[in-house]
Amino acid sequence: MDLLTFMKTKFGWISSMKGSSGIAHAGKWFFYFILIGFIAGLGSIAFHYLCQLGVHYFMDGIAGYRPPAPAGEHHLFPPTTTPFNRWILLFLPALGGIVSGWLVYTFAPEAEGHGTDAAIDAYHSKGGYIRSRVPFIKTIASAITLTTGGSGGREGPIAQIGAGFGSFLATKLKLSDRERRIMMAAGIGAGVGSIFRAPLAGALFAAEVLYRDPEFESEVIIPAGISSVVAYCFFCLVFGWGSLFESPDFHFRNPLELGPYIVLAFVLVITGVFYIKSFYGITRLFKSLNIPNHIKPVIGGFCTGIIGFFLPYTLAFGYGFAQKALHNELAISVLLFLAVGKIITTSFSIGSGGSGGVFGPSIVIGGAMGGAVGKAFNLIMPGVVTEPGAFVVVGMAGLFTVVSNTPISTIIFVSEMTNSYHLLLPSLLVCSVCYLMAQKWTIYVKQVKSKIHSPAHAGEFMVDILQAIHVKDLMHLVKKVTLIPQGMSFLDFKKFFCETKQHYFPVMDTHERLAGIFSSTDIRGVLFSKDIEHLVVVKDIATTDIILTTASEDLNSVLQKLTVKNIDSLPVVKEDDHGILIGMLNRREVIAFYNQQVQKLKKGRGSQEV
Repeated sequence: MDLLTFMKTKFGWISSMKGSSGIAHAGKWFFYFILIGFIAGLGSIAFHYLCQLGVHYFMDGIAGYRPPAPAGEHHLFPPTTTPFNRWILLFLPALGGIVSGWLVYTFAPEAEGHGTDAAIDAYHSKGGYIRSRVPFIKTIASAITLTTGGSGGREGPIAQIGAGFGSFLATKLKLSDRERRIMMAAGIGAGVGSIFRAPLAGALFAAEVLYRDPEFESEVIIPAGISSVVAYCFFCLVFGWGSLFESPDFHFRNPLELGPYIVLAFVLVITGVFYIKSFYGITRLFKSLNIPNHIKPVIGGFCTGIIGFFLPYTLAFGYGFAQKALHNELAISVLLFLAVGKIITTSFSIGSGGSGGVFGPSIVIGGAMGGAVGKAFNLIMPGVVTEPGAFVVVGMAGLFTVVSNTPISTIIFVSEMTNSYHLLLPSLLVCSVCYLMAQKWTIYVKQVKSKIHSPAHAGEFMVDILQAIHVKDLMHLVKKVTLIPQGMSFLDFKKFFCETKQHYFPVMDTHERLAGIFSSTDIRGVLFSKDIEHLVVVKDIATTDIILTTASEDLNSVLQKLTVKNIDSLPVVKEDDHGILIGMLNRREVIAFYNQQVQKLKKGRGSQEV
């Protein structure tokens, strides 16, 4: 499907445009998506540079701690000669919490936490609107939190940068809420796809992360794809091409290895649920503290520093240690401490009100647990599990699937980030098992279950349901009625009217074919005019401009007909002969049937759980 056709069918933006004017209009939207990608890429560059600068001056220059970098990233500044000091590392995250807390709670309280949730909520409940100051505050606060030792990821801040610009641009152009949501989501895909060097995954992630069910926001994929490619290219032109991680040439060759991968899936589910419970347990704890919000990140930072004092590799990003795990350079004990410690430090850093993402820590935690399981099976059955590092790649994908309910985009994410495409089969198995076992948990609490539950699609859902039901499905509700001969006198009709419960009266001609219709309301003028009632026949009262329906018509069209003329009942006639009446269909029965179908559908899909 080309861009022009896509916009016609999905957006409706150029449905009235033809020829060169339609192409020009499509080109305008193409330009908007490119612009969003450019700004998101610029934001990724700025944020990455700030993080490098912060790590150099805070972690390295003050504490003497120099965490390793992943193979795809290089330090922009030469290391200092400052000796490593655990005591400074103990207090450094708290100092970062002071500045970060003041910035966030003074200028943009919605910038607290991991950011992606705020973007998801804006999509569903706020028409895609994000305050223009939020991306700037989020960028600075996140850079300070993460480079002073706070544990978190980069996708939350950069998602809000891209989403914020998409929202800002749509607002300035006075676009509709629907178009603003699409441009905001394009910004999410562009930001995430660029900073993690995974443009395809970024586009899919922006469309998938909105829902808990395995459902994509289809109208987001193409715009997010365009923006993500532009942002990725711009980012790589500055910082170099290639994947974030460098991994050996792993291959899946032995079906017996699927057994250990199944075990890995169970381990990842337990780890992921522990991550979610820990994160929101600590978040609720800090929300319950009766102290100023500005102080909470300081306490969270100090708790992070305590863990970092003993386990420094659990601080900041941790991508370099995931790189070491890929090359099988870490012991099982270190991998386990890294995974559990990273869960606790991330919970304290972000759950206390600090600013950062949760995707990055998930990659490190999942990789560490995958590496530990892989090394354990390598010791137990070395003939089957020959490459423990492969379990690191699959563990990254599986853990984030558990916490985010995004199995498809996560598989692509990890494949692009590690440049390892030969593990798609075990990744698909592990992610599928993880998703099925952990559906009721998510770290993105603003996700909705499906489009049915999204305020953004409330009206569309009703139309979809109505269009899927046809009058033939309601034939058991179509009521048989008595046809009134058009020559019947009004005096005779009065006698009939006293004995019937009908409200609408179809009129037939001499050949017993439908010729008109009138309602009980239409007879009032004659009913109370004694002087003319003996002169009037039914034909004089009835209208020949009949609004009717057939068995093949959908309920959306039926309801439109009922509401346009404000009538309560429609004649149902034969498909091939509109003169033959089958019966009358009442508005009340149509609405009741629709409500029954909605309830059945909701019960079938299950209730949304948080």
